Amino acid sequence: MDLQYQLKAGSYCLYDMRETPSAITGERRCRLRTELVAIAFDLVTGQVHEHGSPTRIHAWALCTRRRLRAAGDWDQADSIVVVSGPLPVDEINKCLGIRGYCRRMFQRLASLPHGKLQPHAHAHAHGAHGAYGAYGAHAGRHQSHQGQQRRAA
Repeated sequence: MDLQYQLKAGSYCLYDMRETPSAITGERRCRLRTELVAIAFDLVTGQVHEHGSPTRIHAWALCTRRRLRAAGDWDQADSIVVVSGPLPVDEINKCLGIRGYCRRMFQRLASLPHGKLQPHAHAHAHGAHGAYGAYGAHAGRHQSHQGQQRRAA
């Protein structure tokens, strides 16, 4: 897998693993930094079409659906699904690296843990492993939980 997301300081960073790490820092250059990640994929095949920041991916999906419908391909337009939010990094990377994995992830979306919260006692005490859906339905939940963590510290 050439592209890989990592969580750095609360943001998702996209790295090209073909790049050689810097001789000074030992790290690769972050090609994209975003608070949330969106993945557009085909619901039937699970093939990833686009991934990145939610604003760009939702705009891409909207334009692509319009173009497909204008060409009369309604079924293909309806099969484009966008999932966005604080997804677990390992699930995002599996979507990029395993053909068709997005379809399987989508079926389990409601049971996936919050992608930005580290598994520790405090997170479990405040219900960090709740469900969220497609199209970023619970992105605001992350912000309120982050506030609880700051107050508790």
